[in-house]
Amino acid sequence: MGFTYRIEELLITALAAEVRDREVTAVGARSPIPAAAALLARQTHAPKATLIILGSRRYFPFAEGSQEFFDLAQRGGIDLFFLSGVQIDGQGNLNLHVVGDYDRPRVRFQGGMGSAMLYFMARRVALFRTEHSRRVFVPQVDFVTAPGVAPPGVYRPGGPSVLVTPLCVFEFDRGQGRFRLRSLHPGVSLEEVIARTGFKFDIPEPVAVTPEPTPDQLELLRGPVLAELAEVYPEFARELAAGRV
Repeated sequence: MGFTYRIEELLITALAAEVRDREVTAVGARSPIPAAAALLARQTHAPKATLIILGSRRYFPFAEGSQEFFDLAQRGGIDLFFLSGVQIDGQGNLNLHVVGDYDRPRVRFQGGMGSAMLYFMARRVALFRTEHSRRVFVPQVDFVTAPGVAPPGVYRPGGPSVLVTPLCVFEFDRGQGRFRLRSLHPGVSLEEVIARTGFKFDIPEPVAVTPEPTPDQLELLRGPVLAELAEVYPEFARELAAGRV
């Protein structure tokens, strides 16, 4: 196509495609790539989307802080939220707590910080990881911080919709409770995705290719989007602009 882009920019544009106009999209803590995706979507196809970005003065309009945000989420006021996990399995379960046995873990993390509720109550949850390996995408998570599928009879208006990685995009089939490959990123083979994924997933025929960032998207991302992103994620914005991320 005559232009180059970084993998982070492909992840950003792939996640931006999940943002819809006139909906409420929220981004939590330590999430510069989804934050950039939300800002890019507002500059392009979703100009009337309402954005909530934790840490932003402009995009976090809650006088009472996180409590007011969680109240909104519990009332069903979030259309799209972004989540990640230390481990993610083929049933969409997320682990943000420990690697290994819970009582004697190899590594212990900070925990869910509201992710379990948001995984249930946000109408769509776009999952993402910047690493695609079998240590991340496992057959079964070591600890279920947030389940991908709720038991019968449990009220759950939302749940996982897609999973974006440096290799591909999966979509989640809530009826089947498993992932299906949506697209391979340019230059990535199906064999590579299978080899680097610890869980089984459904494969369509044929497999689509993830759209590359367009010149217009890259111009916006490298200009006004990074300028806004720098308010919350100054280091990420500087490194992405310099090509070091």
